[in-house]
Amino acid sequence: MAWRRKKKDMPSGLWSRCPGCGATVFNKELEANMRVCPKCGYHHTLAGRRRIELTADPGSFVEKFTELRPTDRLGFVDTIPYAEKIQKAQSKTGNADACLAGLATIEGKEVVLAVLDFSFMGGSMGEVVGEKVARSTELAQEKGLPLIIFSASGGARMHEGAVSLMQMAKTCGALHQLRQDGGFTLSVMTNPTTGGVTASFASVCDILVGEPGSLIGFAGPRVIQNTIRQELPKGFQRAEFLLEKGQIDLIVERSKMRETLSRILSFAPQYA
Repeated sequence: MAWRRKKKDMPSGLWSRCPGCGATVFNKELEANMRVCPKCGYHHTLAGRRRIELTADPGSFVEKFTELRPTDRLGFVDTIPYAEKIQKAQSKTGNADACLAGLATIEGKEVVLAVLDFSFMGGSMGEVVGEKVARSTELAQEKGLPLIIFSASGGARMHEGAVSLMQMAKTCGALHQLRQDGGFTLSVMTNPTTGGVTASFASVCDILVGEPGSLIGFAGPRVIQNTIRQELPKGFQRAEFLLEKGQIDLIVERSKMRETLSRILSFAPQYA
């Protein structure tokens, strides 16, 4: 009787399919390449702490505002209660909320760093995210340091209603005060940066940087196209399109981010 060799199951989690070129990439190779596709250069989304590791000098990051934790003020229930969603996101990421903030150095230059983590509820901006960005701005003002914000977000967090929308005005107000006092701010918009985050602190800093191919906008391109019923230009809302239109100042590849930020910081009042 003929026998058949049993097909071995391929362990899960070893490979990823690149959204940019469709290639199957070995995850270890992807991680070693800063989560940039080695075949087409597509920049995959980074977890917040990994972003800090790649940006700040090794061991220099000192986290602040860790006492801030989200609360379910509205008793919001979707498919599951908001409070339960928070707990799941905290267990998944190990973070209290979608923003990590603190002091760090970049090639020896001290900065205040605020980083949104897309893996925590899509990097959405609720009360805690807005408060951490505002406090980071105040910390930069207090210490006379540049402020760098990395954004990766789907926008304001609907589970917190008007409280989340209030963070737009609060963060912009804090950044305006820092600017009036001679502070220096730099925003790095990664894929994706959308909604209320784009419409507030991500777009009002002194220098606006985008990672290659990042989706940057308020409403998504499909929503806009369906609303105006017109074909959108090629590359609409991508970083390259925004650079061409003058909405951002430069595009920086992830592998060159640390050195580029350090070079820009050299022109900040604190280090010029």
